[in-house]
Amino acid sequence: MKDPYEVLGVAKTASEDDIRRAFRKLAKKNHPDLNPGDKAAEARFKEISQANEILSDPEKRRRYDAGEIDASGQEMPPRGFYRDQAGGFGGAKYEHSGEHESFVDMGGIFSEMFGQRGGGGFRYRGGEDFDMGGLPVTYTLRVPFLVAARGGKQRVNLPDGKTLDIDVPEGTTDGQTLRLKGQGMPGKKGRPAGDAYVEIHVEPHAFFEPRDNDIHVEVPVTLTEAVLGGRIRVPTVGGAVMLNVPAGSNSGTSLRLKNRGLLDRKTKQRGDQYVKLKVVLPDAPDPALKEFLEKWEAGKRYDPRQAMEQFT
Repeated sequence: MKDPYEVLGVAKTASEDDIRRAFRKLAKKNHPDLNPGDKAAEARFKEISQANEILSDPEKRRRYDAGEIDASGQEMPPRGFYRDQAGGFGGAKYEHSGEHESFVDMGGIFSEMFGQRGGGGFRYRGGEDFDMGGLPVTYTLRVPFLVAARGGKQRVNLPDGKTLDIDVPEGTTDGQTLRLKGQGMPGKKGRPAGDAYVEIHVEPHAFFEPRDNDIHVEVPVTLTEAVLGGRIRVPTVGGAVMLNVPAGSNSGTSLRLKNRGLLDRKTKQRGDQYVKLKVVLPDAPDPALKEFLEKWEAGKRYDPRQAMEQFT
């Protein structure tokens, strides 16, 4: 995979704010919701998301810079480790010393399923002692923002042709881990399979921005709606609602929709949605509007930048 700094177009000295701004700009441009049917944009969006996953996490960024993980988050093999080409764990890396084997990366069916590495890191003593139930495995899964916000199922196809439906609870947050009982490594001699632990990575949305349990969204309004006020239709994670825009609203005016944010799974309380208005003029020049404003402006002393003069 490409260098995440290169993917986001930032320097290695970039601040967290620089990375956040670069990611949001690229994510909005390439988001699948804004580019339906565009496979190139979809692939680019996934690449951008993966790069942000590394660089937005201070610990992952440190480890990447130190060469401990690669651009996909895969552990880089330390000295003395190698890949087993013939073992029964689908390419697991291990270190052998005397009677001990230390498994670092459990591959296999879930690795193929999620396209990510297993994060097992499990130990057992001696090959014969592995006569027990299957080991647990840990993987990551990307989930669309609205599926995580509303709850729903994510269907994945297994390499053997079977499918697995994962229940994503309403209000699932980025980094949350779901337990799938009996979906880990198979046991030996009829013993039960281990569990799978799926770490959820919530994909960003084209215009919803979560901040804790609140949602922030910028909504365009016409000049008429801003000056005269009115009711407009705005999106929320639960569906579109009508919002009253006060007369005389400016770009940057923030309005609150109570209980229209994300569900907090611990408190069972729901956050709010904050709607930031953005006055947008018509794409094509409007001669009538131009003429009206010229007449309206004549003789009026109106300086919206007056407050900035003290800083110049």
